[in-house]
Formats: sequence, structure tokens, C-alpha cells
Amino acid sequence: MGESMQAQRKQMHLTMNPLVVALAFAPGAFAAEPVALPEIQVKAEKLQSLPSLTHSSLDESDLTRLRTQTSDTAKMLDGLPGVSLFGAGGVSSLPVIHGMNDDRVRVKVDGMDLISACPNHMNSPLSYIDPTNVGSVNVFAGITPVSVGGDSIGGTILVDSAAPEFARAGEGTLTKGQAGAFYRSNGNAKGGNLSATIAGENLGVTYNGSTAESGDYKAAKAFKPAGPAARDRGWLAGDVVGSSRYKSENQSLGFAMRNDNHVVDLKFGWQNIPYEGFPNQRMDMLGNTAHQANLRYTGRFDWGDLEARAYHETVKHYMDFGNDKQFAYGPNPPSTIVAPGMPMYTDGKTTGALVKANLLLSERDILRMGGEAQRYRLNDWWPPSPSSLAGMVSGMPPAPATWGGMAPNTFWNINNGQRDRLGLFAEWEARWNPQWLTLLGARAEQVKMDTGPVQGYNTMMAGYSVSANAFNARSRQRTDNNLDLSALARYSQDATRTFEFGYALKTRSPNLYERYSWSQNGMALEMNNFVGDGNGYLGNPDLKPEQAHTLSATADWHDADRAREFKATPYYTYVSNYIDAIRCTGSGMMMNALCGGAANNTATNKFVDLQFANQSARLYGVDISGHMPLARADGWGEFTFSGVLNYVNGKNQTTGDNLYNIMPLNTRLAVAQKIGSWDNSVELQLVDAKSSVSNIRQEVKTGGYGLLNLHSSYEWKQARFDVGMENALNKFYSMPLGGAYVGQGMTMGFNSVPWGITVPGMGRSIYAGMTVKF
Repeated sequence: MGESMQAQRKQMHLTMNPLVVALAFAPGAFAAEPVALPEIQVKAEKLQSLPSLTHSSLDESDLTRLRTQTSDTAKMLDGLPGVSLFGAGGVSSLPVIHGMNDDRVRVKVDGMDLISACPNHMNSPLSYIDPTNVGSVNVFAGITPVSVGGDSIGGTILVDSAAPEFARAGEGTLTKGQAGAFYRSNGNAKGGNLSATIAGENLGVTYNGSTAESGDYKAAKAFKPAGPAARDRGWLAGDVVGSSRYKSENQSLGFAMRNDNHVVDLKFGWQNIPYEGFPNQRMDMLGNTAHQANLRYTGRFDWGDLEARAYHETVKHYMDFGNDKQFAYGPNPPSTIVAPGMPMYTDGKTTGALVKANLLLSERDILRMGGEAQRYRLNDWWPPSPSSLAGMVSGMPPAPATWGGMAPNTFWNINNGQRDRLGLFAEWEARWNPQWLTLLGARAEQVKMDTGPVQGYNTMMAGYSVSANAFNARSRQRTDNNLDLSALARYSQDATRTFEFGYALKTRSPNLYERYSWSQNGMALEMNNFVGDGNGYLGNPDLKPEQAHTLSATADWHDADRAREFKATPYYTYVSNYIDAIRCTGSGMMMNALCGGAANNTATNKFVDLQFANQSARLYGVDISGHMPLARADGWGEFTFSGVLNYVNGKNQTTGDNLYNIMPLNTRLAVAQKIGSWDNSVELQLVDAKSSVSNIRQEVKTGGYGLLNLHSSYEWKQARFDVGMENALNKFYSMPLGGAYVGQGMTMGFNSVPWGITVPGMGRSIYAGMTVKF
């Protein structure tokens, strides 16, 4: 908030216009809502306040370019300060902020807190919105305001579709739409999208639909031997990344109604993913169907604004072995008794509500306050395989080793899992004078968790019977009372220099799988893994919430018009009760039957069984970003330069080990040209070698690399054409956060797939896309 904010607040005080007053509050509350008159829209843009210099976003030109380049919404964030990506499926990457990913980052899609209903976290929150439907992206790293935080320690990501639109007064009916298609050479990826809106001055309807699909992608060179993907699967070339294909379909229908300064919108969403392979998981997603209903009210009053939201999502998720992973298990060659796959089902239901108000107390003070609630239910069960033991010797089922032990009962991984959140927050922003601004906030949350009794496939194997009996005999209900605090101060020395510093306390409770995955059977352990390292994981009902203490400062030097900008943000975070991992072993007479046995404690250069455990950790790093004009010349247009550099270091303070999946030093440098209707860019991405790896997880080191990316777009009337080349020099590299390659072969056998192969990045890919507005 620069010096102009004081004058803008005076304007609010003098005019007493409730629409202007309402728009002075929390970022994102109404920023993307083009429903008012043109004069009000202009004032809304001027009055938007950003509570932290570590906030970053994507503008419309960035979003338009990225929609052609990727079908993975999370990848749209790659290149923002402090952000990297943890590899997963083709539409399901997980964003990482300052070395912390997945549930440590709060991700909201259209205001909904979505939860991954999968033991491998395949259906990540951002997979529920297609890039072509993204209207705005906001990332809060470092000191996250409590008004956008909660149940997270890494940061907050807000991704929203376009806000509802209405016809301008006196202009009749608004009708508009957009259609697009794309093609990418690597993986033979293709897709299309369509959107249409019809609206009057007070009522509107909008439809969005998209589809995207791809085959397995290729690395720049062979990284493993060519041959059959598995004994019962087809041929896979040495440079083909197995289990990387996908198909995704998304549709939404939105209704909106406006009355003066009040807007109600209701959106229904539907997703179908018939298949999505995961090269760093032992299973693939062979079905994910989600239905969403999202109701929102926004009202603007003389005293400020009010927002209320209620949403509900149901997810039906199915996993088994995809086309590149062995399907039938049993003797080789197979006899009549085999395990035909390993079906795994998950049903998730999420219901949430939010109410928040923004109050302009005076020219100096703004108060934000609100409450939210979330109810989550999860069932995760694995039917027997084979589904029937009929045909076997009457009354005498075969030895478990004959059929893998996956019968005759249904395995209950999570039975009626419950995770309920209730939170309240208050945040005070004060502009003391033209130079100083402060932001103080507090959030209190209660998280209640519980689950029902479980059972294994049978009672003959200790990993099922002993584990289930011990789990069922203990109390499983847990209640966490969590606290978040934030304190931030900003000093604007003049129109070109701004400095900011602050402290944040952030708390996250464990997820259901961290607390309640229970079986010590080796096969069940390896199926509970959402970090992509190929290892097996056992839950821990006694886990405590993680609590992160973060200190951060930002120096921002810029022109008055921000044509030139250089920003640096160093940070330090200490996490108590950090949820890391320890080696998992059985005890007493069952030592060699549970959790890989005693040998698991000292195993190296192989996949291992682990258990979640509270320890302590520290992370520190720096984000550097900037941009500047380079030149302007007749016939050549305008040239600009931009760059981002990120560095993070993570250490387990309890064991001295390195934290898992920490992105090494990396930078992106780009030169862009704009001339007439043409936009062209050349980008260089440089990544250092990853030599600091997690020993407890047997993490594999990766080498450094550099990638060259080219992009060009042309706009003509209502049409836009995009072309480009990713990894133009076809450089081979291993993704530092890609995880272990288990994308083919006998993946249900714990160490029956090679250890030590990392998932490689994509080789050269040429893409083209066209978008037409009507």
C-alpha cells in the first residue's frame, strides 16, 4: 500500500460511497468481480490492498499463455517467487512453497478448501480446475495473513475461475463465449475448451467445459532398458516415461443474481478423470468423479462488506494398475489362482461454510473478522483380489503366498474417517502515516479427528490381524486446538523504496492418512504413500500438530510506476513437531513379520518401510525477483527482462538429516518482445544439482541442468494463436522433486522394481493453440 492509499482513504471518507468503502479490504474478496459499473470498477482496482510484499499473482497475459502450455493448473504457478512443483500425475502436480508442499500449503479453489481423497493424494485440490477455466491466481508465501491462512504452515494459494458477469445498464442482453484447442507433440497431448455466458443486468448464466488427454511422454534419452513394461503388458521404449498418460474432463454451470450491491452466485462443477498414470506411485488412478456445489453471497454496505459461502463436494476415486504396471499376480506362468489387480476405492465428502466481514473503522483502521467450518468424511477400502476363492479346495483356502494374501475379506484402510475444522479469525490493519503500515492477526482453530474399526484382507497374516487388533483396541479420537498469529510492518521510505518485515506462527494438524493408516503389512504400507519416494508408510495416531515460527523480511526497490522492480525476501522457519519419518519395524515375536522386519532398520539402496513421527525442522532461504525494460526501437517493438531466483535449505533438527524433496537453487531468466500484435519470449531455466537428500527416505541425488523455452503469440481480431517449444534443446534431466520412478513393472512387489531411478523431465515438446472469442 503506497503513499496514495492515504489519499484514497480520504476519498472514501468524503464521498461515503458504500461501494468504494467496501472495496478497500482484503485482497481477492471482490477483486475479480466485474459486476459493477465502469466507474466503480476503476475505483476497485485503485483501492485493492496487498497485505504482504511476498504476495504474487499471474496477470491475464500470463494466464492466457500458460493455458496452451499445460493441462496441469499447478504448473501455472511454476516460476512465481518461492514456488516449485512436486511431480505427480499429468494434471495433479503439488505446489511447494519454501520447501513445504501438499497439506502444508493451504489451497483454495473458488473459495473451497478441497481435500485429496486418496492414500497417494492423486486427486490434489488444483486438479479440480482446468487451466482454461482459471481466472485469477494469488500466492501468499512467507508471512501469510490469518484471514487467508489456517491449517497450514507453508503458505496459501488462491485459484479462482472468472467472476460472474452482468450486462451494463441499458445495453440489453450480454452474450459472449470462447472456444479453444491445443496440441503438444510430446505425448501427443491434445484438448479443447468452450465457455459461454448469457446475462442481463441482474441475472446471468455461464457454462465452462474442457477436455485434455495425453499418452506417455518421452524423456530426452533412454533412462532405463527398453522392453515389456511388465510381464503381462506391452512394449515400452527406453525413453518413454511409463504411467504418465492421462485424460481429464471438467464442466461447470454457474448462475448469478445481482440486486443493487448484493450478488449471489451458485456454481455446479463436475469432473471425470477416466485415467491418470503416476510414474512415482505404485498404483494409477483409473477413475475419479467429483461433483461440487458452491454457493456464495457478497454484500456491500455503508460500514464495509460481507461475504458468506457454503460448498459441498463428493468424490468417488478408484485406483488399480494402469497399462504399464503388472496386473496379474501369482505364479509365473500364471495358474488358475492369481490376484487380478488390486482395486482400491475411496469416497470423500467435504462440506464447508465461511462468513467474513471487512469493516472500515476509520481512515486509519480496517478490521477483518470471520469464521469458517469444514466437515470431511472419508472411506478408503480395498476389495479382495481375487474377489472370490470359489473353485479352490473346499473349505481350505490356499496358502497366503499363493494369492498375495489379498482375500477373502475387504481391506479397510480408513473406515468412516472424520476430520472436522472450526475456526475464528480477526485481523487489524492500520495506516499510521504515509510511511508506516501494520497488520496484526490471530486465528483459533479446533480440529477433531476420528475413525472407525478396521480389518485386513484376512486374519492369517500378522500384518493384518495383529495390526488391526492393536489399532481397534486403542482410542482413536483426537482433538487439536491450534493457534495462528501474524505480525507485519511495512515502511515506505519513498515512492521507490519499500521494506517489510514480520513474524508468523502457523499450525497444521495431521491428515487422516498420517494419523490412521494402520497396517504393518508390507504391501499395504507401500500403498499408503503421498510423497512419491516409492517407500511404505505407517500412520501414527499420536502425532501432534506441526507448529511453524517464521521470520521474514522483504526489500522492494522499484520505479514509481513499477516499470523496474527488484525484490528480495530472505526467510527463516523453525517447525516444532514437524511430521517427518522414522524406520518402521515390528516388535517382539512379530519383528520379522511386520514393517519389513529388523533388516528394514539398516537397509540401504532399496525401498524401505517408514512411520510418520514428530520431530523438529528448520528451513531458510531467499526469493529474488525483478523486471525491467531493456529497449524500444522502431520496427522491433519493446523488449523487457524478468527473472526469479529461489533458494531453500531444509534440515531435520532432531536427526541432522536433510528434509525430503527440497528444491535446489534455481532461476528463471526471460527476455520478452512485444511488437504490434506479436508477443515473443525466450526463457532460460537453470537448476543446480540436488546433493542434499533425505537419507531416511533413501532419496536419490539429481544433477543440475539448463532448459531453453520459446514462446510466441499473435492476436488477430477475435482470435489468438500460440506456438512454442519447451526444452528446445532436448536436454535430458531428472526432476529434483519428481520422486522415484516406479512407473512400470511389478510395482506391488516392494523391491521388485529397481531402486535408484528418478523420474525424468519431459524432452522437447512443440505446442500450438488457438483461442477464438465470440
